[in-house]
Amino acid sequence: MSENTRSKTYEDQIDGLRQRANSRLVLVKTIHTVIWVFYNVVIFYMLYAVIVNRIDKWLWICFGLVLLEGIILLVFKQVCPVTLIARKYSDSDKSNFDIYLPEWLAKHNKLIYTSIVVVIVIMLAFRIV
Repeated sequence: MSENTRSKTYEDQIDGLRQRANSRLVLVKTIHTVIWVFYNVVIFYMLYAVIVNRIDKWLWICFGLVLLEGIILLVFKQVCPVTLIARKYSDSDKSNFDIYLPEWLAKHNKLIYTSIVVVIVIMLAFRIV
């Protein structure tokens, strides 16, 4: 086998690995985005429920889901486990490398949604007291 053929085979293997890593990153980003959309529905249902005073089982289920997410983030030291999986396929330092969101939203996501949940808790406290 000539040097040129070996080099081409090696380059083909590297290209194949890059394509697989890119495909896996796209899959992880898609899954992460779907999870993010799901939690948006959960949080905005909670906000709706406390605004219209609809304190029902779904509100408490949503609180349970948000609590579960909080516990997961605590266990993983404030890093989403999906981000850790995505890190295997990218060395990007952008905040949105692992999710299909604008960079500013990915960067401030926890602060924004934690603030909304705090507002929901305060509103709920006023509703049930």
